[in-house]
Amino acid sequence: MKLSIKQFAKKCGVTPNTIRNWDRDGKISSERTEGGHRRFDSSELSKIVVSEKYAICYARVSTRNKTDDLNRQKQVLELFAASKGYTFKTIEDIGSGLNYSKKGLNLLIELIEKEVINCLIITHKDRLLRFGAEIIFKLCELHNIKIEIINKDDEKTDYNRELAEDVLSIITVFSAKLYGSRSNKNKKIIEMNNDFFNEENN
Repeated sequence: MKLSIKQFAKKCGVTPNTIRNWDRDGKISSERTEGGHRRFDSSELSKIVVSEKYAICYARVSTRNKTDDLNRQKQVLELFAASKGYTFKTIEDIGSGLNYSKKGLNLLIELIEKEVINCLIITHKDRLLRFGAEIIFKLCELHNIKIEIINKDDEKTDYNRELAEDVLSIITVFSAKLYGSRSNKNKKIIEMNNDFFNEENN
């Protein structure tokens, strides 16, 4: 039985782009139709060892003094995943929702790209990122990953407070950088004045 690339990818549980890469790398072989389209014999499926995919429970809090909230999030996520019958792993992050370089978030993106997960579970949309969560959602869509938002319609009571904390953290960072640059500038001016003074008195 001959399968199109879309049919073959669905049976393997991966995207058509992954199938193209496997074909290019010689992991599987295909035939070409007169129109140049790939066709795969169903026997090629035996060459693919697809490990069982799992769900990711992603929890985040903004600061280390909120570990109780982090533990509550993980408990809610894991109970939800278990109730759905998912095989799951948990990723946790401590950091601002405006920070795009968090260790856990980067690991999540890596797992999405490796196509080893089939579901992403979060308590609220803003647990991923304060702004830009749609980017992660789009990646999930491209890799056929289901998204479960437990409290999708529930407004968090402390949303405004945490947003204010995120904005304050940005102001603090920029203020520190500005103060540092001014300090260096002032230091150079003092050094130049000292050099001038020394030259005048020698």
